[in-house]
Amino acid sequence: MLKSIQQRDLDRNRWIKISMTVILVLICVSMVITLIPGLFGGPSTGTDNPDNAAMVGGQAVTAVDVQQRLDQMSRGQTIPEMMRGLYAHEVLDQMIFQRAMDYEAQRLSMEVTPGEERQRIEEILPTAFANGVWLKDEYVNQVETRTGMTVPEFEEAIRQGLVAEKFHHLVTDGITVSPAEVQDEFRRRNEKITIQYALIKPSEIAPAIQPTDEQLAAYFKQNLAKYQIPEKRSAQYALLDLATLRAHTQISDDAIQAYYNQHLADYKVPDSVHVEHILFKTVGKTDAEVAEIKKQAEAVLKQAKSGANFEALARKYSQDDASKVKGGDLGWIVKGQTVPEFQDVAFSLPKGAISDLVKTQYGFHIIKVLDKQTARTKTLEEVRSSILPILLDQKVNAEADSIATQMADAVRQSDRQPITDLAKKLNLDVGDVPPVSITDPFGALGTSQDVSQMLFELHVGELSAPLHVDKGYLVITPKQIVPAHQATLAEVRPRVLSDYQQEKSVEIAQAKANELAKSAEGGEPLDKAAKALGLTAKSSPSFSRNGTVGDIGTADQIESAFTMKVGQVSAPKEVGGNWLVYSVVAHESANPDDFAKQKAEIEQQLLQTKQSAAFAAFRTALEDRLKQEGKLTINADVVQRLTHQS
Repeated sequence: MLKSIQQRDLDRNRWIKISMTVILVLICVSMVITLIPGLFGGPSTGTDNPDNAAMVGGQAVTAVDVQQRLDQMSRGQTIPEMMRGLYAHEVLDQMIFQRAMDYEAQRLSMEVTPGEERQRIEEILPTAFANGVWLKDEYVNQVETRTGMTVPEFEEAIRQGLVAEKFHHLVTDGITVSPAEVQDEFRRRNEKITIQYALIKPSEIAPAIQPTDEQLAAYFKQNLAKYQIPEKRSAQYALLDLATLRAHTQISDDAIQAYYNQHLADYKVPDSVHVEHILFKTVGKTDAEVAEIKKQAEAVLKQAKSGANFEALARKYSQDDASKVKGGDLGWIVKGQTVPEFQDVAFSLPKGAISDLVKTQYGFHIIKVLDKQTARTKTLEEVRSSILPILLDQKVNAEADSIATQMADAVRQSDRQPITDLAKKLNLDVGDVPPVSITDPFGALGTSQDVSQMLFELHVGELSAPLHVDKGYLVITPKQIVPAHQATLAEVRPRVLSDYQQEKSVEIAQAKANELAKSAEGGEPLDKAAKALGLTAKSSPSFSRNGTVGDIGTADQIESAFTMKVGQVSAPKEVGGNWLVYSVVAHESANPDDFAKQKAEIEQQLLQTKQSAAFAAFRTALEDRLKQEGKLTINADVVQRLTHQS
């Protein structure tokens, strides 16, 4: 079986198994945090060391600790600068909670034994052990390659996870869900209602609102502050267009041949085999269960060797979720990519053959070889199309760098020369930018903060240094500056009209909703009252609390409808920018026959909700107590430095 599949199975089956441990500490805590207001609120004091963000039971959480943890958790990914402060805040929360649980564990004499740590590591990395013997080199390799952590970091995460798991059990093991609670939740989820409703949409009203010149002028005068015209600048630029340069760049056959010769090793294709398989998992099964699984696998093997469609058998019986949907297809594999038992059989079978049962640590496999390929080196013609863009990029980039250097040299010699002269000298494209504000896009040049900033720093006629943009390199110069000023109505009339229509259409929609509700509450049928106001009433199909209601949207927006009586009319309600009035037409009780099907799922979800709430309350109480005892202090200045970007 493929090592990638091994990893996926381990992640799915074992890592999930310990999610209340390592993941509870590293990830799930952040979910708890969102339920608890203001960890940083209250009168917490600073710490003595100016680098300490917090002190928990005499243990410091430093700014360096937070940054290192943040870097570790974001390894291989780029955190947007604007989000880094928010992430740092969350990581600090997590680390404080970890320290708080460690302190409380010591107070309660709650220990994680070496045996518990070893058992958990065996569950996560079983192949780092052989017959109970720790394979040190293999263990170190697997930790570093599969978790991205060092061994000490990994083992500390395991220890922290086990501490969190012990507290979770301590807090939640006694929590239960009563039959009455399950029944109530079943009824709540499954009862349905039908409504009649009218939705008044300002967007449909707005186009018909056509104010007089006097009305628009009055509205503009009342809202002058909204209509300020920022400084705008027009510009001219000289552009080295990379697309144009690329179109005129040629790569010779000799260059392609030379690159191919230099990179022959990259084009070597090892022995490979294209296989399908059917997996019967035995991980975590008893000997008796393994025996039953083997019988099932042998029965399926008999069908496969008797001519049954292998892909259909894989879709029906395989327990490898990733490949079963593709008829068991694992694609091409090479030596060293699979566990030995799987590899030996796959590479020994002829094309078209089906194996006997193959036992690995993950279960029983039936392997079918679709095709085989002997090691060879791809020909130049096979790889020419992949070499050409590489050489083209290299040549274009080198040429662009050279021209950009010449552009910079020319500007340094004179930043007041006509930009058209510079463009002619270096064969650059010339273009114009109409008046734009500092936040406006630059037409075909798109949006570039560097270009905007530079344009608004230069004087008229002054050339910028070459700037890199998506299209290439450009030099830009301001042509005209229009200072910021109070807009006249003529300058912003379309915007003023749109704002006027939007504001008035909302007022009209709300007024119509109020009038409709008043008429319906007075006894007039909703559909007739709506028609009298030029509105259309609609009838919904029956829906539950987690359903959707026509053009209203999700049912949770009108949750109160489920507690209203038949015939009762709602007050006007704003929903997604529209105004809604509805009446309840019918209630439909939950079908008792569905209870048995949903009981287990509802009970489990209610239990998880209760457990999450209990653990959140434990965390709040623990941190509050440690603050009161002076065992948890927070340095607001360090926190501010860490999280200022959010």
